[in-house]
Amino acid sequence: MCPTTPSIVEFNKILTSLVKTKKHYSTAISLSHKMEFTGIKPSLVTMSILINCYCHLGQITSAFSVLARILKSGYQPDTITFNTLIKGLCLSGKVQRALQFHDDVIAQGFRLDQVSYGTLINGLCKIGETRAALELLRRIQGRGIKPDVVMYNTIIDSLCKDKLVSDACNLYSEMIVKGISPDVVTYSALIYGFCIVGQLKQAISLLDEMTTKNIDPNVYTYNILVDALGKEGKVREAKNMLAVMIKQGVKPDVVTYSSLMDGYCLVNEVNKARDVFNAMARRGVTPNVQSYNIMINGLCKIKMVDEALNLLEEMDYEKIIPNKVTYSSLIDGLCKTGKVSNAWELLDEMHVRGQPADIITYNSFLDALCKGHHVDQAIALIKKIKDQGIQPDAWTYNILLDGLCKGGRFKDAHEIFKDLLIKGYHLTVQTYTIMINGLCKEGLFDEALTLLSKMEDEGCIPDAITFETIIQSLFKNGENDKAEKLLREMIARGLLEK
Repeated sequence: MCPTTPSIVEFNKILTSLVKTKKHYSTAISLSHKMEFTGIKPSLVTMSILINCYCHLGQITSAFSVLARILKSGYQPDTITFNTLIKGLCLSGKVQRALQFHDDVIAQGFRLDQVSYGTLINGLCKIGETRAALELLRRIQGRGIKPDVVMYNTIIDSLCKDKLVSDACNLYSEMIVKGISPDVVTYSALIYGFCIVGQLKQAISLLDEMTTKNIDPNVYTYNILVDALGKEGKVREAKNMLAVMIKQGVKPDVVTYSSLMDGYCLVNEVNKARDVFNAMARRGVTPNVQSYNIMINGLCKIKMVDEALNLLEEMDYEKIIPNKVTYSSLIDGLCKTGKVSNAWELLDEMHVRGQPADIITYNSFLDALCKGHHVDQAIALIKKIKDQGIQPDAWTYNILLDGLCKGGRFKDAHEIFKDLLIKGYHLTVQTYTIMINGLCKEGLFDEALTLLSKMEDEGCIPDAITFETIIQSLFKNGENDKAEKLLREMIARGLLEK
């Protein structure tokens, strides 16, 4: 007796279970093909599942071919099918095509819902088209679709990330007027916005406002504030924020502790950062590569490179894979403490582990070579890395120019500097300051003053160090009138107090 062929309903159940795992999209597609080969006709549900699979695999053309088949079979696609396609297009970065598809769907008399527009708004914000997202929010209100908190949150978050915090606050006020209640996502976005523009008081007042409105901050909300306070050097306040979140029953995670550690390292309290690092494991939080990188970088900055290398070994023991940041910090620390041969060994290890060095890593070697008066080797290294397809950055040339000037090879430095200008390289204030210092050491003060004017013509504004470099040299060589004139200019620019 032949076994009964399962019905389409049974097949749909199997396909649905495969899709729910979020891993077996290809298997589901293959199974549907086999199903059709046996003569079982797919239903609308089957084809909707296929569209979902193709979209998740980024095979948008195939997804739309299934939609065409749905329409050809006389089925009416539902909003979920349209939403799946819109989401697939947005996830593939084809947001403009998603908008065009939206227009086509509406033109054919189909209706979309809040999920459709929420997806389009999110897609626009992800590609930096926040204004277009805001315009879409305005347009849907005339189509009988009520904007929800998710749409507002998406645009508020995008505005805040663009540092347009005032606009985000206006949108927040609009939400309130329209009776849409802000949630923890709304407040977290605004708090982040205020933090990145340095308005920490306003950020903390928003945290207090959440409490009065019975909206519980989550770990992400607190992490934003701990990180911002740490980066401002307000480590005591960051630690207090950690205490507040624990008191409120919010468990700190690896990001919380890493942010606090980073804050301590920024104010050179590396031992306190190490205490936090050691406390993490005791509190059931496993350090990640970022945590180790913060500690390794902090230790290298205070020349405790051996301790930093011990942490690299610990990472290996804990099966945490070091990344470029890990190796770059250690290589920089080794180079700055004169252990250049060890740094080269670590560079080899980087390559073996599939972490090819970038220009930041090589800059550490260049700095060590130039400070060790091996400028020709530094020039050879720049040529070698360029041959590998790694482009030098402004810092690379600053290191080289400084090495040449301090090594009594100003003419070579000047030739390279002129070449950079001709090739249109973006030169920094530091680049001009190095060259101005080189000119002063050569006694070429008029040329140094000319270069000071030229850098402003190139849109590079001199800072206090640039002026001080020339002024000190002028005073030292008896050019008091010129020096005093520059001092008055510094005061006028607000670079020096009267």
